[in-house]
Amino acid sequence: MTGDVRPGGGELVGGLRKLATSFVVPGPAGVAIRDRLRVSAADTVALAEVGVYLGSLAAGDLAERSRQGLAHDAAGWAMRKRALTGRSSARWAGSITKATHDQWALARRGQAAHLAWLRGQIASIEARLTRPLGAKADKRAGLARGYATRGEWHAKSRRLQTLKDRLMVVEAERAAGRVHVVRGGKRLANARHHLEAAGLSEQAWRERWEAGRMFLTADGESGKRFGNETIRVTDTGQVSVKLPAPLAHLANAPHGRYVLDATVAFKHRGAEWLDRITANRAVAYRIHHDTVRGRWYVTASWQRAAAPVLPLQTALARGVVGVDMNDDHLAAWQLDVHGNPVGEPQRYFYDLTGTAEHRDAQLRHALTWLLHHTRWCGAAAIAIEDLDFTDGTSREKHGRNKRFRRLISRFPTAKLKARLVSMAAEQGVAIVAVDPAYTSRWGAQHWQKPMTTPRRKISRHDAASIAVGRRALGHPIRRRTAPPHPDQSDRGGHRTVQARPEIRRREEPRRHLPGPRTRCAPPGGGSKAGDQGAQHRSGHPAEQECWQQDSLPLSL
Repeated sequence: MTGDVRPGGGELVGGLRKLATSFVVPGPAGVAIRDRLRVSAADTVALAEVGVYLGSLAAGDLAERSRQGLAHDAAGWAMRKRALTGRSSARWAGSITKATHDQWALARRGQAAHLAWLRGQIASIEARLTRPLGAKADKRAGLARGYATRGEWHAKSRRLQTLKDRLMVVEAERAAGRVHVVRGGKRLANARHHLEAAGLSEQAWRERWEAGRMFLTADGESGKRFGNETIRVTDTGQVSVKLPAPLAHLANAPHGRYVLDATVAFKHRGAEWLDRITANRAVAYRIHHDTVRGRWYVTASWQRAAAPVLPLQTALARGVVGVDMNDDHLAAWQLDVHGNPVGEPQRYFYDLTGTAEHRDAQLRHALTWLLHHTRWCGAAAIAIEDLDFTDGTSREKHGRNKRFRRLISRFPTAKLKARLVSMAAEQGVAIVAVDPAYTSRWGAQHWQKPMTTPRRKISRHDAASIAVGRRALGHPIRRRTAPPHPDQSDRGGHRTVQARPEIRRREEPRRHLPGPRTRCAPPGGGSKAGDQGAQHRSGHPAEQECWQQDSLPLSL
């Protein structure tokens, strides 16, 4: 990705954005594992009936919570829970009300983000409308560019009024505590009116809709048998569900429980899950139906103790692997503690087209190879850009470049970071987040051509991975000049002069330092220290003078 177009925090200093400090990303706070339930026909009927019934209770509770708005308090929560307890059970009521509260809070956060987006769009359009047509942007003066034509200016002025009207509506809803939530999904609800375009029949759509609105989620309880009394999974994999009171006639076990014919065997992190349920520690379960595959799944989740975050210097003690994220691959390069590239650049490709499951599998595969490479090269940290495209996808910033907007909109920034942090925590690899500003531009400027060889072609993204790694290590992106040749006066002393931006293959001569010289150079003879014309074979002044070689000594 192009580093100069990535948005982020910080204010402009001398025309450049002030860079944020790199930091070690905290590890995940929870764990979730999933396994398939190979249910029988009787299990399918029972689970569907229980899920639809509890889903109707959850929908009613969400509507009641939305009506209460900002006036909701602990007393209102207790009243809702008591009303649900008589129609299901105390534990089911607790799970439903908690899920409702979380859903309402999520909708409020989304509403706040939508408000911020509307205000940002309005400010951007107003700034551009005040500029003359065709005016160029001036970052130093803080002036936006003007619109290209009168027609575009008129269309944007109409859009400005539309956004202002929408802003007034959203602000009024937020002040009243009103949110909009569609149980089952807004996209699926809209697909009901366009079944042919969605490639669905009415029956297939109805099955997906009912499956999306089911509620079969139970929170865990520490100290209870196997960590959950509502949906219980034993150490042998037996699954049983506590039935709501109106569905007690479906019970096939004592105490109003239904035991499934299917069993569970968690392959991933199965030992950790078994340790928790054996000690009767809380484990939450969710049973859901995938109508596309015709399968039932159970997901187990629990919280884990927060691991202490490593200090930045400790995480980078063995170097780092810099990673540049792109829309089709990850470009990675190992750097030592001094910021020097080691070995060869690595590229891990993925395909973001197709279904969400396919995209997620592609990301997992690429990240797995990245972690394997990190452990193989001996590094203990991965440097990655702290990307956030919430502002960069706006049409006001890249309105004419539709291809670039589509590229950014499909870029899995949040999912990739969350997946990488979760997978790296299991491998003992730290994730260091760095400011993404100018990494691609400066990386290509200072590293792309010097690292290119006749047998190795370096891309702009490979050079950006070096820039990301050097920023994580605290080094400037601009490379330093190489130490002098051992035959020169200071015998390989370390240089401190930065290479000039236009320098590619050949380094600039060393600056003259006043004072006495060491070794064979007499004091005051350093005036010629910067004269390296002898390295240029043609046109050197010494070639224009006459000279004669002394005769060789006679052999003894």
